[in-house]
Amino acid sequence: NNEICHGIPDEETVLKEGDIVNVDVSTIYQGYFSDSSRMFCIGRVSPEKEKLVRVTKECVELGLEQVKPWTPIGNMGSAVHKHAVENGYTVVREIGGHGCGLEFHEEPWIGYHTKPGTEMLIVPGMTFTIEPMVNAGTERIYTDQENGWEVYTLDGEPSAQWEYQVAVTEDGVEVLSY
Repeated sequence: NNEICHGIPDEETVLKEGDIVNVDVSTIYQGYFSDSSRMFCIGRVSPEKEKLVRVTKECVELGLEQVKPWTPIGNMGSAVHKHAVENGYTVVREIGGHGCGLEFHEEPWIGYHTKPGTEMLIVPGMTFTIEPMVNAGTERIYTDQENGWEVYTLDGEPSAQWEYQVAVTEDGVEVLSY
C-alpha cells in the first residue's frame, strides 16, 4: 500500500504488517555527533519492498567499498547510483551524505549522482555519512510544510535509506555507526 507513515513518532501513527520504516538515530558523545539509520520491515512485506530495502543497503555497502584514502569521493557516489539504477530504482538528488564532527551536519555534502574520478579527495581523518535515499518510483521528493522535516516521494512510491557513518583512516575506512 502507498499509505504514508510519518517519520517523526506520534501517538496517531501505528505501524502495521507490510510497512517499511527507517529509524534514524543521532547521538552526541563528548561533543561529537554521530548519525546512522537502518530500515526495518514490519512483519511480512511485499517482495517489492523487501527488494528495495535490501538493494538500498547493498548500495551503501558498495559505496563503502569505494571509500579509500586519496581517492575521489565521486567513486563512492557513482557506485551507489549505479547499483540503484541497475535494480530499477532512482536516487534522490537533494538528500545526501554529510560530514560529521562537532556539529550535526558538516561539510562536505555528499551526492550520489557523481562520476568516478570526480569530486573532492577522500583524506585520512574525514568522517562522513553514506546515506542515499533510494526510491521505487521517481527521484522527486517534497518536504512536509508543517514541520519542515519529513520527506516524502512525490509519487507516493516506497523509499528506503540506510546510513553508515565512516571515518577514513591512513589505510582504509572504519564504520563508526550503522
